[in-house]
Amino acid sequence: MNDIALITAGSIGVLVAIIHGVLLHRLMVQPALETAPLTKISQRLLPLLMQFSTICWFIGGIALIAAPFWFDPSARLTTAFFVGGFYIYGAIGNLWGTRGRHIGWVLLAIAVLLIAYGATEGL
Repeated sequence: MNDIALITAGSIGVLVAIIHGVLLHRLMVQPALETAPLTKISQRLLPLLMQFSTICWFIGGIALIAAPFWFDPSARLTTAFFVGGFYIYGAIGNLWGTRGRHIGWVLLAIAVLLIAYGATEGL
C-alpha cells in the first residue's frame, strides 16, 4: 500500500471537511436558524444533520492519515474501502448537485483516486 497516497487523500479530506463545515454553517445553517420557523428540537437537530457529511469526511480523513502508522494491512484496506465510499458519494453528489460548478467534487475525486492507488498498490 502506498502510504503517502493515503496520507495525502486523508489530508485533502480533512481540508475539504473544515472548509465545507465553516462555509456550510455560515451560508446555510445560521440563515436557516435565524429565518425559518423551527421548533426547538429542529433548531438543535438542523446543524447536526446538515454537518453530517462534514463529520464523515473529517473522521475519514483522520482514519486515512492514521492508517499507515497504526493499522495492519487488512485494516488499511478496509479503511480505504469505506472512506473511499464516503468520498466518492460526496464527489458524485457535489458534481450532480452543482452541475460541476464547485471545486469540492474535484478535491474529493482526487482523494478517491489517491485512495484507490494507495489501497491497490502491492496487491
